[in-house]
Amino acid sequence: MTNLFKILIIFTALPMLAQDYKPVLDNKNEWHFTNCNFGCITDVYYTDGDTLVNGKTYKILDGYHYISRSFLLREEVAEKKLYFLRIRPSGGLDEYLLYDFNLQVGDSIDMKNPITPFPQDGGYFRLDSIVPRPLIDGNNYDHFYFSPSPSNTSSTHNAVWIEGAGSLSLINAPGGNPDINGVGALSCMFKNRDLYYSNLDSISGCNPIYMNVKQNNLKGVTITKTPNSELFLLHNTQFVSEISIFTLTGKRLKNIRHNFDENRAINFETYSEGVYLILVKGIDGAAKTFKVIK
Repeated sequence: MTNLFKILIIFTALPMLAQDYKPVLDNKNEWHFTNCNFGCITDVYYTDGDTLVNGKTYKILDGYHYISRSFLLREEVAEKKLYFLRIRPSGGLDEYLLYDFNLQVGDSIDMKNPITPFPQDGGYFRLDSIVPRPLIDGNNYDHFYFSPSPSNTSSTHNAVWIEGAGSLSLINAPGGNPDINGVGALSCMFKNRDLYYSNLDSISGCNPIYMNVKQNNLKGVTITKTPNSELFLLHNTQFVSEISIFTLTGKRLKNIRHNFDENRAINFETYSEGVYLILVKGIDGAAKTFKVIK
């Protein structure tokens, strides 16, 4: 009876130990999409309000090439699925399943990339692996890695999804190729006031544009490196409340509660050579990132 009781406890505890699914859509969402074909250009799109269609709640996509406000997103969180709805000029509706985060390794999905530079019918992709990786908040989130199925005659490139963010390409291109030197790739994503994902390989930092976040307090914050040392100096930090240091993979190495001094020195002497991200947060909830190289 004792062994049976232990087994029952273990299986009862498993749901509590499992990580909860992180929805892609929050109250407000903003994606930055960077292309570096002829110098790096970042386009921004975001969700702007909710609407009802056939009794279902959708978020309205705006910005970038979604400015007609006829492109909508809805997420069924319990099913871990995200849908894209296009309202045709004639008034007709076309809805597509974009993401299914319930997929398991070895499963296949028919990728749809509506209103994107990629084939609308992207063909079947196989889920090759699911790898938990840390993002800006230091927590692990599942990264889904796909490759075209052998029968796929529409797509020849791989695709990547991130739990809580969507595709590393456009949000409505789950089968898109995230190539910053091609069509482009996701560089920043914000949920409400918080930076959720960033890739600073080709840009200097992530700052929200359409999130109704006051940014003036951090606008003057800059960073310099002290010559012949591993000391970096943040300037104009009198409105900074918190400073965090991350690796490029999103692992948080240090968190500093700032005391609103005008400048703040950060010593990288004990860190290995490489590239790091410094995230500063303001007293009004705004955030700004810097990339430094030791």
